[in-house]
Parts: sequence; structure tokens; C-alpha cells
Amino acid sequence: MDFSSVDYSRAQFGLTALYHFLFVPLTLGLSFIIAIMESIYVKTGKEEWKKITKFWMGLFGVNFAIGVATGIIMEFEFGTNWANYSWFVGDIFGAPLAVEGIMAFFLEATFFAVMFFGWDKVSKKFHLLSTWLVAIGSNLSAFWILVANAWMQYPIGTTFNPQSARNEMTSFWDVALSPVAISKFLHTIGSGYVISALFVMGVSAFFLLKNRDFWAAKKSLIIGASFGLITAIFLMFSGDESAYRVTQHQPMKLAAMEGIYKGEERASLVAFGILNPKKQPGDDQETFLFNLQIPYALSILGNRSIDSFVPGIDDLIYGNEKFSIPPMQERLESGKLAREALKDYKEAKAQNNTQALQNAQSILEANMKNFGYGFLDDVKDTIPPIATTFYSFHLMVALGSYFLVLFIVVLYLSMANSIEKYKKILWLCVLSIPLGYIAAEAGWIVAEVGRQPWAIQDLMPVRIAATHLSSVNVGISLVIFAVLFTALLIAEISIMLKQIKLGFENPMFFKSTHQKGQKEGQDV
Repeated sequence: MDFSSVDYSRAQFGLTALYHFLFVPLTLGLSFIIAIMESIYVKTGKEEWKKITKFWMGLFGVNFAIGVATGIIMEFEFGTNWANYSWFVGDIFGAPLAVEGIMAFFLEATFFAVMFFGWDKVSKKFHLLSTWLVAIGSNLSAFWILVANAWMQYPIGTTFNPQSARNEMTSFWDVALSPVAISKFLHTIGSGYVISALFVMGVSAFFLLKNRDFWAAKKSLIIGASFGLITAIFLMFSGDESAYRVTQHQPMKLAAMEGIYKGEERASLVAFGILNPKKQPGDDQETFLFNLQIPYALSILGNRSIDSFVPGIDDLIYGNEKFSIPPMQERLESGKLAREALKDYKEAKAQNNTQALQNAQSILEANMKNFGYGFLDDVKDTIPPIATTFYSFHLMVALGSYFLVLFIVVLYLSMANSIEKYKKILWLCVLSIPLGYIAAEAGWIVAEVGRQPWAIQDLMPVRIAATHLSSVNVGISLVIFAVLFTALLIAEISIMLKQIKLGFENPMFFKSTHQKGQKEGQDV
């Protein structure tokens, strides 16, 4: 295989996912914020709340459309760039994506039309119901997509069929409701909610700084800060659960997240640290040039026990007899036995040798959990990029803590009717909009880079999952996608800035009949 094409395919999929995740989080949270605002409008009957809802709905619509476009491209890449992966587990991976398309996507797409174009055409309550259903549908879409992603990180509810050399689903509900899927879904949507709250707060703060649409901006700011505070607390707890699941099912990822080489009991959590770039597995060099630690916190976080042992990279690579951790070389040898047994199974089947067939199947079943390790050449191939994973994780945590404090401060000052006096806090809200996206992208890097070299944990390395393609063709498409996605991002930002410039009184996509008549008269 031309391994450079694998690198290009990884870069292309990573680029698509990173761009897609610029649009998805805002869709997840802003849809609920809009539904809350419209609920207040229906409850109070105040036209000001209708204007507020329409303003944010216009921004939501632009983001929703571009998010769908990038998402569709990403799903197609599984067939074009990752055909071996699709063949190996397509029956499993495709199921939640199919449910997402049938159930969630059609739900949000259908009622999106009513929500966006149904003003003054349907009753207030039905329009409100449509808005809530769009919000629920958007989050259901995220659920099924994250179920598929979670299965790649914790394959469960499936069995390997040696006759077809494919994995087959044995329990849909084990796949859909696995603890990793639930924790991943909750943490991901929580990050989307926080990003949306920061977006609403930042735009509202901009209006207050410009002394425009004061009432609408102030109300939006309060809703954004309230929604953000609640979801930031939720995000903290869901992050704790996610870290626990990583410890249980992906210990190498956790070791990279915390920069742990030598495991320890009563392990400390690194609050801040600078890694030693010369440090290598198995040597005696210090792991950090500088670090601040929280005693016992990692043992509690990872195993719910202060006295528990948290393995490090050296323990996982070279083994630890005291804690019954076998050396990684054993898993590589077990994986090679599984691959050889599969080969023997096919030969025995072709020769109609029943005894050899049973022997091969028995060996395969005994070693199948390490099947993917049989494709690796060195135990160190199982170590993910440590610096990238470590710094991304700690950046995400640091920004999440900052967001929580910001929400508390803004909500307190807003409720005290004095937020407009604190210009620096308002500017901080504006400048914090991109920080939310940086935190989310850092989290995505932790989740995906931290599980390398695996496309499917323990079953299929990334380089085996890729399609046999020309590196030139993949490289050209990578450049095309980079240009296309950048153009889409610039277009979205431009349209949103135009909408924000128009303000709450003149939403771009919701011109009233009176306004349209005036415009037509001017044109004549």
C-alpha cells in the first residue's frame, strides 16, 4: 500500500471533520436557545420576543445549511477513502447512520421548513412545536452519529464472522446504549451548548457596546449567560464521566492525555504542565519540565477510588506484573495468531477440512480481541501522539473552567442591571466566541488523535482501514476540499456579520410584508 495516500486520507477526513465541527455545535445549542426565546414570546405575547427569536433564527439558518453540506461530504468519505473500513464493519457502523437519516434528519428537515417559513402561516403553538422539534431532531442526529463514533472507540454488541471476514451486529441496543456512546453524546452536546451560549452572549455584548437594540441585546445576554451556566456545569460532570470511560476502555489514551509514563497508585492529576520533548518510553528522563498537580485526583477521576492504580505508557508497553498488565508484545503476537488463524480457516474451508476448520476457528475466537494488533510492527506503534493529545486536553479543560467563571460573572452583572457599565467584560464576551470553538476542536483532537493508531479500537489500525488510492488523487481532492470549506466558512461569517449589522429590528430572512412593499415601491 502507498502509505502516503493514507496520510492524505487522514488529513482529508480530519479537515472535513474539523470544519464540520465548526458548524454543528452552534446548531445543537442555538436551536434550544431559540426554542426558549420563542416559548417566552408565546407565553407573554410580546412582539419584542418575536423579533429576538427571528434574529437568532436567521443566524441559526445559515449555520444549519452549511453544517449539513459538510456533514454529507464527511459521510461519503467513508466509501471513497475508507473502503476497507466500510467493508469490515459497514453493517454495524452504517446502522446508526441510517437511523439518523431516517429518524432525526427528516424530523429536523421537515419542521425546519415550518420553523423558518411558517411565521404567520401556522398557529403560534404549532410554530413553537416545530421549533422545539427542530432542536430535538438536531440533537437526535448528533446522538446517532456519536453512537457510530463511540463504537469505533469501544466496539461492543458485535461478532466477527470468519466466513465473510466481516463484523456483524449481535445487539443493536448494546451498540446504541453503550456507556461510551452515552457519555460521548452528553459531553459533545454539552460543548455545543456552551459554544452557543458564548455566541449569543458575544453578539449581544457587541450590541450593548455599540448601544444598539439595548432591550433585545440585554434579554439575549441574560438567556445566553443562564443557558451557558447550566450547560457549563453539565459539561463539567459529563467530562468527568467521559474521562472515567476512557480510563476503563482506552488506558493508552488516558496516559497520553495526562502525560503518564510510569503508572502509580493514588495518581495525581496534572493541572498544568510542560512536557519534556526528549522523554521516550522506557527511559529514566523526567516526564515534565514543569508541572502543577492535584494530588489523588486522577485515581478518583479514572477509577472512582483514591487508592486505585492508573497505568502509564511504560506499564502498557512493557507490562506490570504487580497489577496484572501483560506486555504489549503479547497482544501483537496474539493478533498475528488471529490473522494466521483466519488464513487457515479460509484454506480449510476451501479444502472442506472440518477438523482444521474447527481448530482455526477456535484459535481465531481466542485471539480475536487482539486482531488489530497483528497488523502492527512494533509495540511503540500503539502510542498516540503524546504532546498533541496532552496539550489539547489541558487547553480544553482550562477554557472550560474559564467559561464557567465568565457565565457566572456575566449573569450576576446582568441580573444586577449593571453589565453595560463593564465594557471590559462585554469585550471579553465578544472575544470569547472563538475560544468556544477552539475548546471544542481541542476536545475532538483528544478523542480522535488520542486513540491512534486505531480506526477501530484494537480491531483495525488506520492504515489498514484506508482505500488503496493514488496519493496524487487524494492530495488534489484534499486541496479542493480545503478551498471549498474555507470558502463556505468565509461565506457563513460574511452572511452572519451582515445579519448582525442589520440588527434585531431588521432580520435579513424575515422581512415583513410592509417592509417588502416599501422595498418594491422604492424599486419601481
